[in-house]
Amino acid sequence: MSDSNSTDFINPSTFILLGIPGLEAAHVWISIPFCAIYAIALLGNFTILFIVKTEPSLHVPMYYFLCMLAITDLVLSTSILPKMLSIFWFYSREINFSACLTQMYFILSFFAIDSGILVAMAFDRYVAICDPLRHSTILTNPMVANIGLAVVLRGIILILPYPFLARRLPYCRTNIIPHTYCEHIAVVKLACADIRISSYYSLSMAFLFIGMDVSFIAVSYTQILRAIFRLPTKDARLKTFGTCGSHLCVILAFYIPHLFSALAQRFGHNVALHFHVLMANMYLLVPPMLNPIIYGVRTQQIRDRLLQPLLIKEPKVFSW
Repeated sequence: MSDSNSTDFINPSTFILLGIPGLEAAHVWISIPFCAIYAIALLGNFTILFIVKTEPSLHVPMYYFLCMLAITDLVLSTSILPKMLSIFWFYSREINFSACLTQMYFILSFFAIDSGILVAMAFDRYVAICDPLRHSTILTNPMVANIGLAVVLRGIILILPYPFLARRLPYCRTNIIPHTYCEHIAVVKLACADIRISSYYSLSMAFLFIGMDVSFIAVSYTQILRAIFRLPTKDARLKTFGTCGSHLCVILAFYIPHLFSALAQRFGHNVALHFHVLMANMYLLVPPMLNPIIYGVRTQQIRDRLLQPLLIKEPKVFSW
């Protein structure tokens, strides 16, 4: 009987997601801010997509990349929040093994796509400021589409080994995941086999996506700042730098929480588990909420289009 149970458990049909370990009694209360984050992310990103679609003046590369970012953020937050809320509200903790690996794949791939889009937006700002006369000839619509396709294919293909490496591992310890979603490390740690291949691949992909993307963004903004400081007047420098303000805020909102979570996971061995889980959720869920707010507040065209229905139109005066 024990041998049979052990054999069945090597490939578990389901995993159990605990939510936030240690804070189970507060799950309902914790769900309120998370639900608000999700609602704001949905409303904000769909609003961005609607405004850009209906406003012809926004049909330029900068806003095409912004739409790509909005779609990616919608998929990323939807990959996490519905299941998390079902755990918090309905105690629906079971998740099918294949569904778990699928969720893992979607989270990792769209996080990588998000990072790639930020690089593409940095390139757009670089061309617009450092070579403005050629901006329309370099970033044509086909070029924007090719960049978007390359970013998506990079995320889809390079993340594909994650679920396959996780599937081939034997799971004979437990099927309980102390997390709100199927995080890669939390899943493979349950395996009763050598996980070095998965760990090394994860480390190399982290270096590729985060390290290289941040490096490309840093190089772009180094050139942008050099071009800005060559401008003759302070007003011109401030106005030009202001065109990068929204993108810089989005970059900081995306990478800083992830860096903080990675450092806490690497060096915070004495930090409570629930803190690690909360941080792992925040760095994935906060940027999709903040991005449309940042662009809505800082971008004049989006702000004007958003406030247009609220403006009181003066009545027409007819002369006889």
